[in-house]
Amino acid sequence: MYYPIRTGLLNRVVGHVKAVDDVSFGIRPGETFGLVGESGCGKSTLARVLLKLKKATGGEIRFDGQNIHEVGSQDLRRLREGMQIIFQDPYSSLNPRFLVRDLIGEPLRIHRRMSSREKDDRVMQLMELVGLDVSRRNRYPHEFSGGQRQRIGIARAIALNPKFIIADEAVSALDVSVQSQVLNLMMKLQKELGLTYLFIAHGLNVVRHISNRVGVMYLGKMVEVAPTDELFAHPLHPYTSVLLSAIPQAVLHRKNERIILQGDVPSPADPPSGCRFHPRCPIARDRCRVEEPLLQSADGERQVACHYPL
Repeated sequence: MYYPIRTGLLNRVVGHVKAVDDVSFGIRPGETFGLVGESGCGKSTLARVLLKLKKATGGEIRFDGQNIHEVGSQDLRRLREGMQIIFQDPYSSLNPRFLVRDLIGEPLRIHRRMSSREKDDRVMQLMELVGLDVSRRNRYPHEFSGGQRQRIGIARAIALNPKFIIADEAVSALDVSVQSQVLNLMMKLQKELGLTYLFIAHGLNVVRHISNRVGVMYLGKMVEVAPTDELFAHPLHPYTSVLLSAIPQAVLHRKNERIILQGDVPSPADPPSGCRFHPRCPIARDRCRVEEPLLQSADGERQVACHYPL
């Protein structure tokens, strides 16, 4: 996903911001794929491209065997019933002028031909499924807490019985105690409904709790993909190691050896030559400065984009 940089009176394109650059991975049915990385690395842009909320500059996105960037509007409408998104902010993602019953019932109104009674019954069923009091369905979003609003967003996302849900920082705006409740709800729904998740987050402990596999992004690139336990036990990419070193330790009298990165994150409009991480990498060598590493298979199911994996 490239964004053009324009300048001058003629509005000419003088470069591109490479928000997502040659990222390739697959998600298996029924699993949770965690996606982590610093702010600005392209996680949320990737999420929106996957659902065609943004049109990719190039590449393919296959869902149910179809490239969603090639299908017509009618086929895309049908495919979108099977893929939904839970947004980061439960405050701004809900229309404050809608009643809760209308917010949850909106997908049903658009994609299903239902009577008012059938739609109300389905809304009440969904509210019970996510742990909301059905007697409050005629209230507005501002009358609910942040955790309850996110439950409304989850109910809306599962209304059409989708196969695939993207959770874009779905718990980052919530208190820690509420985060655990929402995570447990998502895991419960996954078992009951057979859902597949792409779970995007900053907090690695949250990703560890919910994910089967984890992908690590840096400056628009995927630098490591691995099963969760293996990634946390032995990271292969230096950047992954840095992220893991920043996790707070709850064990008394035990120090976590924090790796401090030098310098700032490079601009995606002018990424470094070679490996994009090399200006900040503690083990960078001459080869890293001139040759870009490809994401290649390592041990077992692991993939890493590094000339000198740990």
